Amino acid sequence: MALNILVVDDSAIVRAVIRKTLGLAGVDVGQIFEAENGQQGLDVLKNQWVDLIFADINMPVMTGVEMIDRMNAHNLLKTVPVVVVSTDGSATRVEELKAKGVREFVRKPFTPEIIRKVVADILGGEHVGRSANHPA
Repeated sequence: MALNILVVDDSAIVRAVIRKTLGLAGVDVGQIFEAENGQQGLDVLKNQWVDLIFADINMPVMTGVEMIDRMNAHNLLKTVPVVVVSTDGSATRVEELKAKGVREFVRKPFTPEIIRKVVADILGGEHVGRSANHPA
């Protein structure tokens, strides 16, 4: 089953890198939705089914942490796994995010192997097929 993924980052370049990395990692992607900030991310979630979210922390309008807090206040949205992708990865910050239900923390820069492992760990290996560099 192909995954619908939401990528929330204020950088169009980072969103494009995550999109490309998902392909290189062999993730079975259905649709990839993009948002420039947490508010836009929530707007996507109102209208689209999403299996997994990759979100930055520091963004204008609404941060990733604020978006996660709003998701946690909603019964259905709080069940969607969130992977934070950021350079802001102090131990304190990671602990705070895990306490809010964030499933994984990925430091920028990242590799297809890291993304592949994160998706497999969270959603199961059946969602990660063959990639050019790593046959299943």
